[in-house]
Amino acid sequence: MWKIPVASVDVSGNEEEFVVEAIRSSWISSSGAFIERFEREFGEMCDSKYTLSCANGTVALHLAVMGLGIRPGDEVIVPSMTYIATANAVAYCGATPVFVDVDPETWCLDPEALEAAITSKTRGIIAVHLLGHPADMDRINEIAAIHGVWVIEDAAEAPFAEYKGRPVGGLADAATFSFFGNKIFTSGEGGAVTFNGDQLNVRLKALRGQGMDPNRRYYFPIIGYNYRLTNIACALLCAQLERREEILSRRSGIFEQYSEQLSSIPGIHLQPVASWATLSPWMYSIVIQPDVFGHTRDELIAHLADAGIDSRPFFVPIHSLPPYRDCPVVGSMEHTNTLGQNGLMLPTYNHLASEDIDFVATTIRQMCRSQLRRAA
Repeated sequence: MWKIPVASVDVSGNEEEFVVEAIRSSWISSSGAFIERFEREFGEMCDSKYTLSCANGTVALHLAVMGLGIRPGDEVIVPSMTYIATANAVAYCGATPVFVDVDPETWCLDPEALEAAITSKTRGIIAVHLLGHPADMDRINEIAAIHGVWVIEDAAEAPFAEYKGRPVGGLADAATFSFFGNKIFTSGEGGAVTFNGDQLNVRLKALRGQGMDPNRRYYFPIIGYNYRLTNIACALLCAQLERREEILSRRSGIFEQYSEQLSSIPGIHLQPVASWATLSPWMYSIVIQPDVFGHTRDELIAHLADAGIDSRPFFVPIHSLPPYRDCPVVGSMEHTNTLGQNGLMLPTYNHLASEDIDFVATTIRQMCRSQLRRAA
């Protein structure tokens, strides 16, 4: 048992009341009032015409790429610095992910790397809003339009982030979200796809519901999937959306306190935030510069663990993982490799106490000071 876990679920609002209401209504499966309510409210918050709830963030990506017409042999450009589900959704369809580097100023897909990665096989681009920071969508959409390819926002880690004052989720052909247990808003497992296209709405609903014709029950003109979310899960999400301002404000305060405590420690670099971006405060993240801090990222993880503090390394760059080592890689991956080797996520959750943040920061500071004393 961790003294300070890396994440913890907050169900202190109307979650229990809404779940009981769903149970008593007998609508506990993939139909019900809370599904309709969640899809309506979340779509409005994302400024999208349509929202489809689904079983998790991975299948949200799978639905989106299928709905936009991906085929075996196609290529889809993705950043290598992301969770593996981004690439898996492409591979599920028999297509090939093409990996590009991230921009060091946002940690998101570098628009300047896109042009070199586009080929005659390129079908689309998945722009990941990594660690709550939106990608540069205007530039990405502009390049996509020139080359006639679609764009998906992978917003699994970034609900209610803003790009130039606009919410993510309505900035591309489609966007996907995750409501896993460590996310800002959670139903344990869950996901959503947001989009504006009328024809895409028909296609995604069919794919999500086993491929059934919406006008002819038990007639299946295509092969689909059972990717639906339950009314109980949406009850949890509806309760949390009610408290979204409170939740986002609390987590933003946690980010501010971490930044105040860590910004002066030698060898600790904070997450950059572009002037046009409003961060979604998911996991507070730092990058260790070992030659200045005096220890590696993994040594710091072990030191924090000894103090009872859980943490998480950044994702292993996907291009280096066994299933994807033979996929195209465009560019040096300098920034991706640096983040993968030195990036660290610190405990972040709604009821993380101020004194616990102080303890985490003090533990990090003491490790740095011990190295400075030895160097002296």
